[in-house]
Amino acid sequence: MVRKSSISRTTKETDIQLQFAIDGEGKAELDTGVPFLTHMLDLFTKHGQFDLQVKAKGDIDIDDHHTTEDIGICLGQALREALGDKKGIKRYGNAFVPMDEALAQVVIDLSNRPHFEFRGEFPSQKVGTFDVELVHEFLWKLALEARMNLHVIVHYGRNTHHMIEAVFKALGRALDEATMIDPRIKGVPSTKGML
Repeated sequence: MVRKSSISRTTKETDIQLQFAIDGEGKAELDTGVPFLTHMLDLFTKHGQFDLQVKAKGDIDIDDHHTTEDIGICLGQALREALGDKKGIKRYGNAFVPMDEALAQVVIDLSNRPHFEFRGEFPSQKVGTFDVELVHEFLWKLALEARMNLHVIVHYGRNTHHMIEAVFKALGRALDEATMIDPRIKGVPSTKGML
C-alpha cells in the first residue's frame, strides 16, 4: 500500500502544488516563497520521515499569511487523502522535543474529529520577517483539513525560533507515530468501527 497524495490548489492569492508521502525517507523539495516556513517544513519532513514537495506562489508582496495558511490547507488535505481508510494505523502520537532552552510537545489523534489546541507564549512577534502568529494559522488549517485532533504545548523557552522549531520537529515525530501501521490492529483503532 502506497500512502501518498498530490494536491493542487489555485486561488486569486496563491498557487500551490504539493506532494506528500507518509512512508518516505525524510526528503523535502520546498519552494514556498516564505523562507522561515520552508525551514520549518524541512524539519517536519525530516523528523517525521515523510517525503514532501511544495511549489508555492503567493501574494507575499502583501505578507506571508495567505501562502502559509494555504500550504497548511494543502498539507492537511494531502495527509487525509494519503491515510485512506486508516486501517491498521496507531491513530495516536505524542512527542516531546527540546531545542536548546525550549521544550515543545505535540499530541495527535487521527480521529476524523478536527480540533486544535495551542498552549504557549512566544516572546517575539517576528522571526526575521516571518509573523509568528502564522504558526497558529498553519497548524489550525492543517488540523482542520486533515480532520485530526492536534494539541500543541510549548512548555517553555526564551528564543522564539527555538520554540517554533521544537514544535515542528515534535509535529513530525508525533505524526510519524500516529500514522504507523501496527500489525496487531485489525481494521481501525476505534470501538465505533470507523475513523
